[in-house]
Amino acid sequence: MADSPVAERELLSLPHGPAPVVWRRSARARRVTLRIDPARGAVVVTLPPRAGRRQGMALLQAHSRWVADRLGALAPRVLFEEGAMVPILGVPHPIRHQPEGFGGVWREDGEIRVAGERAFLARRVADWLRAEARREITPRALDHAARVGRTVKRIAIKDPRTRWASCAPDGTLAFSWRLVLAPPWVLDYVVAHEVAHLVEMNHSPRFWAVVRALTPHTDAAKAWLAANGARLLRYG
Repeated sequence: MADSPVAERELLSLPHGPAPVVWRRSARARRVTLRIDPARGAVVVTLPPRAGRRQGMALLQAHSRWVADRLGALAPRVLFEEGAMVPILGVPHPIRHQPEGFGGVWREDGEIRVAGERAFLARRVADWLRAEARREITPRALDHAARVGRTVKRIAIKDPRTRWASCAPDGTLAFSWRLVLAPPWVLDYVVAHEVAHLVEMNHSPRFWAVVRALTPHTDAAKAWLAANGARLLRYG
């Protein structure tokens, strides 16, 4: 029997419970792999060019307990809506809708206040968080770059699923907006990490020496991201 076409996403019944599955074809993959995508709340099955759905299903069946455990361990998704608690630099802030207010989105008395129609609340909060991320990240990046005698060409704020930040060969730094949800010392570490790549485009001992010279939070921040990073992907 021929393999079925690969679908983008579907809900499958596995031996240990239903699971949202995202199918992904990769020309660079050497074998079929599984990983949990916290942002989607799904298990991603990556298929190399010569593998089909049948091989992916076999791996899912064989590891259904692992899939169920990992999906069950994900933090609840937090939608941007009235009353939702959203951390800003690690400090929880409730979202308060003020339909008669003016000014879009702002912080006041420990709350994220959102003016305008409720239908646009989620988008406005998301846009505001991106702007806040840029406001927090940009001065840190420029300061760290000056300390190592390098120049940042451009800073981009994105929403990557598998990394917190990246450094391009031309000096462009890209960061996840979700870093603004983390404590400031965690955000500072990620910024320092990427700026250090302007000096060393690798993860050699010399690279880590630059990182540690820029921020005292390296070990603690890495541990925090390992323990809490997936939770940041559950917002929005």
